[in-house]
Amino acid sequence: MRNINSLKNDEFRLIYNKGKSYGNKYLVMYVIKNDNSSDIKLGISVSKKVGNSVIRHRVTRLIRESYRLNKEKLIGGISIIVIGRGSAKDKGYKEIESAFMHLAKLHNILA
Repeated sequence: MRNINSLKNDEFRLIYNKGKSYGNKYLVMYVIKNDNSSDIKLGISVSKKVGNSVIRHRVTRLIRESYRLNKEKLIGGISIIVIGRGSAKDKGYKEIESAFMHLAKLHNILA
């Protein structure tokens, strides 16, 4: 079982500056290799532009659940930042999961 670690502020900046990014209608995903070969570090960001705190937290929970249920399909040794877009606020779990997996496929991080 892989450990999940949350990202620190400096790590967010590094990934934004040096990581590769792809986006789709609902999410943007930044990915970079990290030091540890088995861990996946996950960061989630949902801006105030998306909505009030209730909506932002709901989008965050949907992204986190998409990751949790699919983490065994991902390769290890990476750091990921997932950013929720405004269009994600009215969507359900299936749409967010589909967007998450689409971006994972684009980044070639599926095992």
